[in-house]
Amino acid sequence: MNHQIRRLSIVIFAMFALLGLAATNNQFLQAPSLNADGRNERTILHAAETDRGPIIVAGSAIASSTKIEGSNRFQRSYSQGPLYASVTGYFSSAFSQATGLESAAESTLDGQSQALLGQRLHNLFTGASRQGGGLVLTLDPTLQQIAADQLGNRKGAVVALNAKTGAILAMYSSPSYDPNSLAAFDSEAVNDAYKALTEDPNEPLSNRAIAGSRYEPGSTFKILTSIALIENGVASPSTNVESPVSTVLPGTQTTVSNIESSTCGDGNPTLAEAFARSCNTSFILASQSLSHDQLADVASRFGFGASQSIPLAVTPSVFPETTDAAQLAMSAIGQYSVQVTPLEMAEIAQTIANGGQMMAPYLVSQVVDADLAVQSETNPTVLRTPISADIATQLTEMMKGVVNQPYGTGTSMALDGISVAAKTGTAETGTNGRANAWAVGFAPADDPQIAFAVLVEGDDTDPAPHGGTVAGPIARALLEAGIQ
Repeated sequence: MNHQIRRLSIVIFAMFALLGLAATNNQFLQAPSLNADGRNERTILHAAETDRGPIIVAGSAIASSTKIEGSNRFQRSYSQGPLYASVTGYFSSAFSQATGLESAAESTLDGQSQALLGQRLHNLFTGASRQGGGLVLTLDPTLQQIAADQLGNRKGAVVALNAKTGAILAMYSSPSYDPNSLAAFDSEAVNDAYKALTEDPNEPLSNRAIAGSRYEPGSTFKILTSIALIENGVASPSTNVESPVSTVLPGTQTTVSNIESSTCGDGNPTLAEAFARSCNTSFILASQSLSHDQLADVASRFGFGASQSIPLAVTPSVFPETTDAAQLAMSAIGQYSVQVTPLEMAEIAQTIANGGQMMAPYLVSQVVDADLAVQSETNPTVLRTPISADIATQLTEMMKGVVNQPYGTGTSMALDGISVAAKTGTAETGTNGRANAWAVGFAPADDPQIAFAVLVEGDDTDPAPHGGTVAGPIARALLEAGIQ
């Protein structure tokens, strides 16, 4: 009889052990994937009943949840909604939809991340309700506000990076929107707000800094063309290059001129001077000594075509797969089908500032639990090393000339007592005579702190803004506030 009881006890114990393992697997190991499954209606139905964690900038929550009195629901709110909308996105329980960090960091914000295992175990054994973890961001609120103020009503984007670590200090897309209008419980009101935003021709829901439509980089791409020319022995910064007022694209009858058909010095400038003056003809003619593969290789080394997560998904920048001679010449000045994001251009500047090492850009510095105790921290990492330190030094000197030479196109970015390295661009869009203004660079040039990219789209008031006169002053304001 005792033998039978022992056997039964072993069976019962084994059953409980298996049940415990199954529960652990479902509640902890598989929970993130189960909750992320769009077929999980329970997740959708109870989305509003989760105390989502905060998104924090400089010690203040820019996204938080508050329990509604007399209800199990939590209201998501955004304290400075339009200022950070391009980063936070929105969480809508009415729509069962999230964007931005609300989507990309869902497992952390709703408390299901493995980084919050300790908190989840505590809640399991105490019976406490699920609480989300928080995100501490790298953003500098002063720089973010300056980006918003300087862009104003203009369409465009500003990205600023820590030149040494890759931490994102500012990322603003204009026009913005108020995510609070999409976080309400009133489905009808949310639907009306969403409809108005999606039908707005200015596309406020598009994050111009990293996603949506990419942009022609225009003359800012001459940074990469210069690298290709130097690396392949076509020219050094001190090499004299041809620079007529206009030239004909190879194999065509199409004429391309310098901006506003201007002369380029004495018509025989050094590569460094042509770069500072942004002479199109110099780079079109010099690029004829490059192959498609040589220029495409430089673009590829800087991450063109590569997927990226910050953790927001970044649309890859592109360089054409094939070109004929005329197309390659136009690609060399950032036209034809070259397409970039402002983040990509900021990364290019950061790489040069950092001696040839491209750091992985990141938005989240820390993950914290419900008590704001740090659970994980982001360590800066080298993403790739596309150029040597020597090439980076040569490009730094060329970019300094854009700002400190009297003939440079970026004199609007000059700062008293601080050396700035930059490149401007005025990129034709091919639509109704429109162009976009660019300014990319870093400062201080001798000990870089901030790398940046500024994009301003042409509009009805100013169809073809110049990089030096429109984007440059925005960059200058950013540097004035950010450099310590």
